[in-house]
Amino acid sequence: MRRQLCDALVARAQRPDLVFLTGDLGFGALEPLRDVLGARFINAGIAEQNMVTVAAAMASDGLEPWTYTIAPFCYARAFEQIRNDVCLHGLPVRMLANGGGYGYGVMGATHHALEDYGILSTLPNLHIFVPAFDEDVAATVAAAGAIAGPAYIRLGRGEMPAGEVAPAYAPWRRLRGGTGPVIVAVGPMAGVAWAALAAEDVLQDADLWAVSELPLSLCPPPDAFIEAVRASRRLCVIEEHVAQGGLGHSLAAWCLERGLPVEGFRTLNAAGYPSGTYGSQGFHRRESGLDAPAIRSAALALAAA
Repeated sequence: MRRQLCDALVARAQRPDLVFLTGDLGFGALEPLRDVLGARFINAGIAEQNMVTVAAAMASDGLEPWTYTIAPFCYARAFEQIRNDVCLHGLPVRMLANGGGYGYGVMGATHHALEDYGILSTLPNLHIFVPAFDEDVAATVAAAGAIAGPAYIRLGRGEMPAGEVAPAYAPWRRLRGGTGPVIVAVGPMAGVAWAALAAEDVLQDADLWAVSELPLSLCPPPDAFIEAVRASRRLCVIEEHVAQGGLGHSLAAWCLERGLPVEGFRTLNAAGYPSGTYGSQGFHRRESGLDAPAIRSAALALAAA
């Protein structure tokens, strides 16, 4: 999504208050933005905590700062600064986090982001974006730029199945309708689930949704989703994130609190490192049961429940 991000920010760079700070990353992708912004493109170095604090100061002075680094260096290394300097003051700092989930593959656990939006959902005022497809990035940048408070944007690699066209970007989107199990996928997992379900004729009645904005307190499900769950009573949540703090647990509580009758419930999550080895993003998804065969199996089991 880096190319689409660069294009979206170049278009937005006509705003004289926009400032971009990078943690010594983005080379080979963000040069067009650097060329447009000039002195407003700042390499903050490998100093993510300082970068967030500087961005907070800029925001408090009326500027529009966007920070950029890989996801774990954003939320894990600079959590104190995000909490104290940005969120507690509700400052409009937009934090771009590349490589969500297992995105950095063989770089290993230090470079993976498996608990980011669960942790960040505990902070006040913070709006979280997880675009599902590359085509969503421009709309995500526009949406994040329009809110009055802070935003965390988890970027990854989001592809639609061949021949499919997604509806226009929305926090919650129905990718395909049906009267069977309701399947919810967060961010780029939506494309994986879409392809998995399309390849299985028996799952043509699955009702597939893509979720791109969190937490539920800021981005609750639409009425159409609620009615689908009420009618189906079967729900599966797929996310490249650990179970604790993920959308699955949050959505289960949300449904229970509102008396939604869910009789069959399943979550598919990042399982960490079951084999104790590292590999590509696809390798880790397979180990976690987040690949197409595992998704089909879970959906079939839920459909038969």
